[in-house]
Amino acid sequence: MIKSHRTIAATAVAGLVITGAHFIGATSAYADDATPSVPPGTEASASAPVPVKADSPGLKLPQGGILAAPKVLDMVEVVEDIGGEERRQETNQTVMMALQSEVMFPEDSAIFNAQAAARIQAIGQEINTQKATTVRIFGFTDDQGSYEHGKELSKKRADAVQAELAKTVTNPSVTFDVRGYSEDYPIADNGTEEGRKKNRRVEITFPRSIKQ
Repeated sequence: MIKSHRTIAATAVAGLVITGAHFIGATSAYADDATPSVPPGTEASASAPVPVKADSPGLKLPQGGILAAPKVLDMVEVVEDIGGEERRQETNQTVMMALQSEVMFPEDSAIFNAQAAARIQAIGQEINTQKATTVRIFGFTDDQGSYEHGKELSKKRADAVQAELAKTVTNPSVTFDVRGYSEDYPIADNGTEEGRKKNRRVEITFPRSIKQ
């Protein structure tokens, strides 16, 4: 795969974790139609670091300076192919694969094209390698057309991805969480076709068990 860019952001200070970002039943449990309290993939994912005392003599604060509230951000690595068709985002805790809808489905359709199955199967093999027990599959559209149509289409596309993953994922106790979010949570500007193309996507997220 030709890579166009790699972005690594890391901040380690202390306290709360924030991650950037962001799965239907193959084998066992199936979760659906729940609304998250925060956008997908932004949940805290790491433990609090060592506390820092504001009055520690080792701190070199400027005159009148005050120590800010402690905070920790996960390290986030994003790799996107040159056409933006596939984006991989990793933190210390999770892997998220985002595939543009155009690489899997015809326009306004949830039926796979000829190339889609191989892409999904490769992700399924990685889920097996990571021994993931929970997989989230979230579908998204752009803001063209009605919200309700977008929600139905994004859910059907997420369902199709899950059904294909189910053929490859071998863990019999895996739980899939599958949702369709229509135009919610855009990652690019819907005012341009390039941005709308990025927003039309399916995201597959699973925990990392193998640390790199």
